[in-house]
Amino acid sequence: MHTAPHPTARRQRGITLVESTTVLAVAAVVVGIAVPSFDQMRQRQHLEGIALQFETDVHHARSVAVARQQTVRISFASDAAASCYVLHTGAASACHCGANGAPVCGAGAEPLRTVRLDAAREARLTANVASMVFDPVRGTVTPTGTVTVATANGRALKHTVNIMGRVRSCSPDGAVPGYRAC
Repeated sequence: MHTAPHPTARRQRGITLVESTTVLAVAAVVVGIAVPSFDQMRQRQHLEGIALQFETDVHHARSVAVARQQTVRISFASDAAASCYVLHTGAASACHCGANGAPVCGAGAEPLRTVRLDAAREARLTANVASMVFDPVRGTVTPTGTVTVATANGRALKHTVNIMGRVRSCSPDGAVPGYRAC
C-alpha cells in the first residue's frame, strides 16, 4: 500500500545560506594556507631556473671557446639595483653590463650572452671573482670561482666552478630541498 506524503511536509531543494557560508569560510582558510606555500614554490623554482641557466652558460662558454679556438670570458658585475654577467670574447675589461642590461663592449670584444637580474624582483648573483677565462686549447677555466644566486627570502644556491669547467652546486644550510648542504 502506498501512502501519500503529508500535505505540510516539503522537500528541501538546493542549499541554505548557512551551508554556503560555511563552505566559503572553509575554502577561504584552505586558500589562506596554500598561498604562502605557492609563493615559496614559485620563488624556489625561479631560483633553481637562474642557477641552472648559469650552469648552462658555463658549459656554453667552455664549448664556444674550444669550438672557435678563441678565449671566452664570463665577467660579473653587481650594484644595489641589479647584478649581471656577460659571456664575451676579448679582455677582462672589454665588456660590462649597461644600465639597461644590454652588454657594452669595446676593443673588438664580442658579447655572446648577457644575463641581468633585478635585485628587487628576481634574485642577486654574486661571484668571488671578477671574471673567469675559458682556455680554447685546454678547455680549462681560470681562476676557479664560486657564484651564489640568492633570492630576497634568503634561499640561495652556490655554484663552484672547477678548473675543468664543471659546476658543483649546493645550498647554504640546506635551505633549498634537493641540494646538498654546504
